[in-house]
Amino acid sequence: MKSLFSEDAVTEIKSRLEQLSPTHKPQWGKMNVSQMLIHCQFPLQVAVGELKLERPNAFKRALFSMFKSSLYNDKPWKQGLPTAKEFVVTTDTEFAPEKSKLLTEIDKFHAKKTQTQWPEHPMFGKFNSEQWGQMQYKHLDHHLKQFGV
Repeated sequence: MKSLFSEDAVTEIKSRLEQLSPTHKPQWGKMNVSQMLIHCQFPLQVAVGELKLERPNAFKRALFSMFKSSLYNDKPWKQGLPTAKEFVVTTDTEFAPEKSKLLTEIDKFHAKKTQTQWPEHPMFGKFNSEQWGQMQYKHLDHHLKQFGV
């Protein structure tokens, strides 16, 4: 599985982001391309500790833990999976500033490639560095495929 801690993977993701335009349409889902760019910033912000999410009850955490490995394994995510309510974006926004912000978030995350201590994910629990890197790559890859790049 590729990792956003790899130089090659970051270069690939950025190249694919550069192929996006404000007119790109999703192949599935409800978000437009600008909303997707905002949505993709949130998991990166959670990973670096900039976005704090409310921790669900023990039952939900146990349920989420059953799906934890699917976040970073080689198996692609299915189209149209439900989105955590905290990551749902419904506002309209400008494409260029959001693309720039996402590129900045990718750089901030990638700069932590040697970090060994990570904040616990409020829903899924602890991830090691390798899992964080793979999960972030997989999420971005999923949404770039959603928009055909």
